[in-house]
Amino acid sequence: MLTLRALESGYGTAQVLFGIDLDVKAGEAVTLIGRNGMGKTTTIRTIMGLVPARAGRVTFQERDLTGQPAHIIARRGIGLVPEGRQIFIRLSVEENLIATAANRGVNKQIAPWTLRRVFDLFPRLEERRHQSAATLSGGEQQMLAIGRALMTNPALLILDEATEGLAPLIRQDIWACLAKLKSEGLSILVVDRNLDEMMRLADRHNVVEKGRVVWSGSSVELAQDRHVIEQRIGV
Repeated sequence: MLTLRALESGYGTAQVLFGIDLDVKAGEAVTLIGRNGMGKTTTIRTIMGLVPARAGRVTFQERDLTGQPAHIIARRGIGLVPEGRQIFIRLSVEENLIATAANRGVNKQIAPWTLRRVFDLFPRLEERRHQSAATLSGGEQQMLAIGRALMTNPALLILDEATEGLAPLIRQDIWACLAKLKSEGLSILVVDRNLDEMMRLADRHNVVEKGRVVWSGSSVELAQDRHVIEQRIGV
């Protein structure tokens, strides 16, 4: 579904990615993990066209997305839950969700996302549907960010630090939501610091170090490789 080959990018004169290789297959949950500042968020931003690729290729569902602008990439069926949520704080909860509901039927294997489906997934959002997004708690804003991405009807959902700074119970709700989405056939690429939850959710993991994928494997393989966990991930 998603393939990165020898992907390079950076900011100004600073190069951050030095040949990232990555695959996400249909229905899979895959992670990018590693210490801070190693290129995980830059990888996501490059996939989404927010940072231009300097070399290599990004392909999605057999289409070359390399060099495409972000709005075109989003229309191809990739939904992003960005670091820091970046919701529209001046809009209501419902307006935030409706604002992105333009790509009906992108994912043919999953029923189209509607307000009803999002509210069923996150009942708190329905209770607050007419409130300004600025009045929501951090956890509710994160639910809104996920719901907004789902309303684009993505075939692939990308989440960058979706549980960072949230209370433990809210984090559990988010991970339960992701497990439900995966069980329904949605492909997921996730960056997070909660290794235990990622190992329960994901089929495969990719450890990023200094702009390169230095280790890839399953949850079982990762659990058995203490050197990777202690030396390259730092947990």
